[in-house]
This record gives sequence, structure tokens and C-alpha cells, in this order.
Amino acid sequence: QVQLVESGGGLVQAGGSLRLSCAASGRTFSIYGMAWFRQPPGKEREFVARISRSGGSTDNADSVKGRFTISRDNAKNTVFLEMNNLKPEDTAVYYCAQGTSGWASRLSREYDYWGQGTQVTVSS
Repeated sequence: QVQLVESGGGLVQAGGSLRLSCAASGRTFSIYGMAWFRQPPGKEREFVARISRSGGSTDNADSVKGRFTISRDNAKNTVFLEMNNLKPEDTAVYYCAQGTSGWASRLSREYDYWGQGTQVTVSS
């Protein structure tokens, strides 16, 4: 049974930083790409960032480029999202997802496994 557990969310002022973590269990972590998505209040879930199984390739949504960094530690079965220069529009529930191959999709419908989400609130 795959389990993904996010942590690290919270309330931060605009311009601040947070680091999200997602601990995975249930299958061999290093085989699969990973991704972060978010769901702002009243909106649909949207892609944030993805990383290949080795960590050698990453891809960010345009809205977070230059501010967010995705990384992973395969020895600890964990994927991270470092978020800097946070803006009020980054307020959302953030979810990690595990892909079905060594790369990860930008499309939420292609994921079977999701964490429970962690709330990030950025005040102005």
C-alpha cells in the first residue's frame, strides 16, 4: 500500500520561505518520478513541480519558476519543495504525488497515489 505523507506547511508572511516534505512508503521510491501539485481555495488542482526518479531532471510551473525548487533524497524516500519569496497567490493546499514511471506527468489525472495535503497560507 503506497502512502505519501506531507509536512511543513503553515502560515508565513509574503516574501517568506517554507520547505515542504513528502515521505513515501509502500513501494521502491527511487523507481518513480514525483510531483507537487496545489489547490488554491475555490480552484482546481494545479501542477507545481516534478522531478525524475534520479533527481537529475526537474520541471516547474511558470508561476513558481525562480522561487520554488523540487528535490529528493532517495535514501530517505522523501521529496521536498523549497519555497522562497512566497506570495499570497501561493496560498493553497499542497499535495505530493507519485508517478507511474521514472518521470512524472504535469497532469493530475495521471496519478494514482496522493498525500493528504498540507496547508500553506501566505499573508500579505
